[in-house]
Amino acid sequence: MLTYPHIDPVAISLGPLQIHWYGLMYLAAFGTAYALASFRARRPNSGWTEEQVSDLVFYGAMGVIIGGRFGYVLFYNFNQFLKDPIWLFRVWEGGMSFHGGLLGVMAAIAWFSWRHRKHYFDVADFVAPLVPIGLMFGRFGNFIGGELWGRVADPSIVPWAMIFPRADDLPRHPSQLYQAGMEGLLLFILVWSFSSRSRPRMAVSALFLLGYGVFRSFAEFFREPDAQIGLEMFGWMTRGQELSFPMIVAGLALLVWAYRRAPKAQA
Repeated sequence: MLTYPHIDPVAISLGPLQIHWYGLMYLAAFGTAYALASFRARRPNSGWTEEQVSDLVFYGAMGVIIGGRFGYVLFYNFNQFLKDPIWLFRVWEGGMSFHGGLLGVMAAIAWFSWRHRKHYFDVADFVAPLVPIGLMFGRFGNFIGGELWGRVADPSIVPWAMIFPRADDLPRHPSQLYQAGMEGLLLFILVWSFSSRSRPRMAVSALFLLGYGVFRSFAEFFREPDAQIGLEMFGWMTRGQELSFPMIVAGLALLVWAYRRAPKAQA
């Protein structure tokens, strides 16, 4: 069994000002997205300018933050919101949802596409490869904060199991790192490599939806279900799996549609 590295969640403390690692992970995510987008934009005939990249990353960041918070309240803790509506705005108490952030980014892409007169899926296909590395940083933030821990594990079978101080005294899967590896690094390699060559419109977005849905659903088997929700459908599905299933269906449908319509577009 491994020892959980007790990392102070406060990275920098300057008097009353405290900068948390989780916030730094968000900055790293947005900074990396900007760097990758700028790299892609500098390619010949990319159709993108530096100004457009800056606007896109800004809109996307707003979508992540606003959508992520609203999504957490709606999908994971709506009863708390009904009891205390002001809790929605107390973001420093924690609570963000990937699926809510995804909806926020989709709305941001729609706004950006309208303002810059670009096709929605041209923008979405440009954005999709930028997202997974940001998700990786986010899961690192969860791990450093000792939150969203995994299910109880047998150290004789899972020698890397850890005891998370904020959970209990039982060894658990470091599921945050599993998610960082699958939804983050592995998905980035997959989608970035796929998008490095010309693909039919919608195909890159479809692969991201499909890949994330599959990886997240698998990782949920090792992640402790949310205490206020538990296991739901069929007695074994988590809320994360329920929200990821539509992504898998949508990703498959878009991928098939993209390749079926590709010959007509080229003709």
